[in-house]
Amino acid sequence: MTLSEVLNTLEAVYGLPAPPPTDDPFELIVWEAVAYLADDAARAAAFGRLRRQIGTQPEQILGAPPGVLEQIGRAGILPASSADKLRTAAAIALEQLDADLTQLRHIPLAEARRALRRFPGLGEPGADKILLLARLHPVLALDSNGLRTLVRLGYGQESRSYAATYRSALAAVQAELPRAASFEWLIRAHLLLRQHGQQVCRRSTPACPACPVSNTCAYARSQRH
Repeated sequence: MTLSEVLNTLEAVYGLPAPPPTDDPFELIVWEAVAYLADDAARAAAFGRLRRQIGTQPEQILGAPPGVLEQIGRAGILPASSADKLRTAAAIALEQLDADLTQLRHIPLAEARRALRRFPGLGEPGADKILLLARLHPVLALDSNGLRTLVRLGYGQESRSYAATYRSALAAVQAELPRAASFEWLIRAHLLLRQHGQQVCRRSTPACPACPVSNTCAYARSQRH
């Protein structure tokens, strides 16, 4: 089964998952930082509260009353850390990018990745996710759930280094990406692989018997022997 066939199978099961509630690149950084380790519902609630009470632009976040960002960050864990990340991200956006991250689409991919990795908590996978969901560069971005799914399907090698595993999976899957893959195709892949990793291909308790792509999965085959 090819990657395209895997995605078609997953979409038949899940439908097309909804993307985050914004495609603005700075708001996507805010979405990641607003509530550390919160689930999707709690993160969405925190993000909505931030939008209503303060706003999501850099100047608004830097002007937020003391303590309010921490209160919003209580949707996740370490609310003080979430508040610090938001303030730091806002300062970087203003000082280094004039609060306009859309300019990253006009520079080479490697430079755009480096620019985003200046933001707190954003490694290469996080930078790729911003570039994809904001439609700045057409890259296949993988969160931890999507990466785990791809590796178990047989794309790349898992190593002790998350970054090395990420690069290995991306390199392995390149041959199966459509030539000049569209943002829509890549975002669909990102969302479906993520949802499958969350719901079925879980880290510690994968539900292989219920998996619709177990027949093509290297990990599932290894568990049957």
